[in-house]
Amino acid sequence: MRRDNTPSLSKRSDKLRSRRGRGEQRRKNLPAPAMASHLKYISLGVLVFQTTTLVLTMRYSRTLKEEGPRYLSSTAVVAAEVLKIVACVLLVYKDNSFSVRSLRRVLHDEIINKPMETLKLAIPSGIYTLQNNLLYVALSNLDAATYQVTYQLKILTTALFSVSMLQRKLTKHQWISLLILMAGVALVQWPDDSSNAPDKEVSMGSGFVGLMAVFTACFSSGFAGVYFEKILKETKQSVWIRNIQLGFFGWIFGLIGVFIYDGERVSQGGFFQGYNNLTWAVVALQALGGLVIAAVIKYADNILKGFATSLSIILSTLISYFWLQDFVPTSVFFVGALLVIAATFLYGYIPKLSANPIKA
Repeated sequence: MRRDNTPSLSKRSDKLRSRRGRGEQRRKNLPAPAMASHLKYISLGVLVFQTTTLVLTMRYSRTLKEEGPRYLSSTAVVAAEVLKIVACVLLVYKDNSFSVRSLRRVLHDEIINKPMETLKLAIPSGIYTLQNNLLYVALSNLDAATYQVTYQLKILTTALFSVSMLQRKLTKHQWISLLILMAGVALVQWPDDSSNAPDKEVSMGSGFVGLMAVFTACFSSGFAGVYFEKILKETKQSVWIRNIQLGFFGWIFGLIGVFIYDGERVSQGGFFQGYNNLTWAVVALQALGGLVIAAVIKYADNILKGFATSLSIILSTLISYFWLQDFVPTSVFFVGALLVIAATFLYGYIPKLSANPIKA
């Protein structure tokens, strides 16, 4: 005799509906403002950690005295690009429900089937590759504190390129903040008589070379960042796909740089000569830094970004003085650093009342 399972099925469906209802109710009862606040401060911590750790580890790795050859910065740039590609591919894989077939289809449709869209990324990728190499040059010749403050000039270059390329309008207080920024950086670079002391190590490198590297990196960062933003606004491709395209061209340009400048040393000592755990930490921070910032920027407002930059400058100064012992702060440096921090906050400040924008 056949038993009727209709009541049993009905009870099961009722239980499922009840569970779904309770789950939806729990989600509705989650304190959204509290969660958003937690995400803001988590993103603040991530930004401070990434920006500070990258600068300090890169500086330490370039000045650490060890037996054997030092690692080649050009190969570290290539390794970072490869790691960035791998990380972005994994993120696309996650966005496609961990389906290999969907991943292959997306990569084929968005990259291979759109060659012109992919080629657009060659220009900013080449500039970013140059910038990454320049940062190694800068931190081989400048202490971490001076580098951190001076590199904030990228705010100025980014603003100028935004006005000229994106027709963006800046408010009066933003223009004032840029003037304060330039004054602060000028004070940080003010010559100090104590720098001519006889016990100054010659191995610290040329400050002039370091400054030129930072200035060039600021201009390249500003142009490439605005160019990349313009491309993102013109197309609907995801940020991860765009970063895969950037990493692909960056890997090619980086390899060209390796064989032009360090080809002989690579053939003698190998591509990964001088690599250690610290080197791989620098590579990982450089590769994942941009991705981390891109992921947390949507949770942090301009005030928090300015606060993160300020904390990073302060931490870099303290660690450079107490741990690396390659920097002695002066009163002029402190004044300049305070001006740079104030300019960073002022530039990101959004007044409640809309100000009359002016255009360059």
